[in-house]
Amino acid sequence: MNALWKYIQYGYLVVGIIFIVEGVLKWNTNKEQSFFMFGFAIFIILIFLFKRNFRRKIQDRNQ
Repeated sequence: MNALWKYIQYGYLVVGIIFIVEGVLKWNTNKEQSFFMFGFAIFIILIFLFKRNFRRKIQDRNQ
């Protein structure tokens, strides 16, 4: 199960990158929605970093 979570956490990173790209594409047409996309991307990337750190702590504790 730990190997599965190792790969699922990168899904958060992919989704964050998708939101960044969407924010850049919508920059000229709708700045308000673009800022929302950037904010959500930052939030998702922070979740990725937190989950990676937490998984590493648990992995170190189990060894």
